[in-house]
Amino acid sequence: MSKALIWLRNDLRLADNPALAQACKAQEVVALYIHEMDAGLRPPGGAARWWLHNSLNALGRDLAEIGIPLLVESGPAQSVLARVLRQIGATELHWNRRYAPASREHDAALKTSLQAQEINVTSHRGNVLVEPWTIQTGQGKPYSVFTPFWKSLKQHEIAQPLAAPSGRAKKFGLVDIDYRQPAWAAKLAPHWAIGEQAATERLADFLDSQVVHYPQERDFPAKEASSRLSPHLHFGEISPRQIWHAAQILAHAKPALAGAIDKFLSELAWRDFSYHQLYHRQDIASVPMQGKYEAMQWRDAPEHLRAWQQGRTGIPIIDAGMRQLWETGTMHNRVRMLVASFLTKNLLIDWRAGESWFWDCLVDADEANNPASWQWVAGSGLDAAPYFRIFNPVTQGERFDPDGAYVRRFVPELAKLDDKWIHRPAEAPTNVLSAAEIGLGETYPRPMLDLKLSRQRALDALSAL
Repeated sequence: MSKALIWLRNDLRLADNPALAQACKAQEVVALYIHEMDAGLRPPGGAARWWLHNSLNALGRDLAEIGIPLLVESGPAQSVLARVLRQIGATELHWNRRYAPASREHDAALKTSLQAQEINVTSHRGNVLVEPWTIQTGQGKPYSVFTPFWKSLKQHEIAQPLAAPSGRAKKFGLVDIDYRQPAWAAKLAPHWAIGEQAATERLADFLDSQVVHYPQERDFPAKEASSRLSPHLHFGEISPRQIWHAAQILAHAKPALAGAIDKFLSELAWRDFSYHQLYHRQDIASVPMQGKYEAMQWRDAPEHLRAWQQGRTGIPIIDAGMRQLWETGTMHNRVRMLVASFLTKNLLIDWRAGESWFWDCLVDADEANNPASWQWVAGSGLDAAPYFRIFNPVTQGERFDPDGAYVRRFVPELAKLDDKWIHRPAEAPTNVLSAAEIGLGETYPRPMLDLKLSRQRALDALSAL
């Protein structure tokens, strides 16, 4: 009897899973997830561990229904794989590719070692629209600017999603999968439905009722305009190819939605662009993509960093974003740019400190998107915002949260403040603050810095690079 093992990583789904589809050609299939303890690989943050625990349990139920057991192990991948292959008597191993430099080197060494043990190891296309080496400029180089990358990507044929494997005669009982996760992450549960079915339903709901408003409303954090698919994409509960083709089918069926869908798909392409950077560069979570930023003199300001992390900067839209992150495990994309700009430009604190905090707190903390986006805002990334682009969080708040609904939700101590002052409470008259039951420096902090002066400080530091 032929036996195959599929090693699952960031592909926790049945449908459009190339490695699973190929493994299911064997007579017997076993699925394996490893909490890898290998040097050089970045361990998941706390919020991601919470999501992973729930996602593995959802996947275990789905696999059991089609007759495939899911094993979950911890340890160095090579020793775990060798032991499990030996225990189940499998001579085939399948996995979907990863693209970070350390992961690629790790997987290549594993493949060589296992093939020497007469295991047939096959890797398959990973969790991207197109694999990073298949798209390049006319000069045969990696793209460094998004717009031409996006134009080129649209000319590529995006692989059609694969159907989920059919069920097998033997069914397996559900075994609860436990995994270490921080106690604080339990508060995230009310905000999310996890697993492949939840991801599929989320996509359907978004395309059915929200995508029509996406271009106009996506920048307004109080509106439910985003897809909220990013954590499902990160863990592979849905593939970018599934999203792409579902959206294209709708665009063809309803031409009036074509513009909105194109905007939405350009954001999906930005994710691929991040993976393009991840693949072709050194570790983008630690190495600036523009070398001159190695000389940047960042401030060592632990108290300011802590105030930023805790959402007590005295700048309402910044505090709302950081508190949304801590409460829900996510943050609106517009606000992510604002809090990143505030940390790296106004506070002049190293972008790596912000990236690390996001890595621990975001349920969608992705190895490509997270550092690529931080470097974009900081100015050190490819196709980055120019160094002199520094968001003013007050005017941004007034523009994109004009009635203060977002701030009122996550900074409730400001809830009674008039719309006129909601984004600038430090400028409100004493009687207005008193009526809103706000004591600056007591119930809500005063601004931790002068935005104008800190902007000039950043310009001076960045222009000297």
